[in-house]
Amino acid sequence: MRRGKARQDEVGFNITPMIDLTFLLLIFFMVTSKLSKEQKKMDISLPAAASATQPEDLSNRDIVNLDGKGVLHLADRAMSDEQMKEYLEARFRGNPPLKIYLRADRDTPGKRIREFMKLASEAGAVSVIFGTYNK
Repeated sequence: MRRGKARQDEVGFNITPMIDLTFLLLIFFMVTSKLSKEQKKMDISLPAAASATQPEDLSNRDIVNLDGKGVLHLADRAMSDEQMKEYLEARFRGNPPLKIYLRADRDTPGKRIREFMKLASEAGAVSVIFGTYNK
């Protein structure tokens, strides 16, 4: 009777799914960072402020641009007040809390900024920060 060598099953760890997941996460973060930069691309002359500070966390904020004529823009698409309110309300329902980064041109009338602030608060915004340049 022959005695065979005792077979030991090798227990291994398959790393292929982890590599796939890593690449998927890398692609996801590259795409989302590009989208957030695209929202800011509109050419706006931001006002200067001596006490301006950079917020530590700009993530999960909707970027709204307000040009010198008082027209609201989401990314590079012009929107009416009603369209913007509907968009912000939908964002609030889908992913609360609603936070907004407002980039208003230095020539935008103050009245128009107040109107937007009222619109944002009615839509459920809990935080609105303003884009400025530091002197």
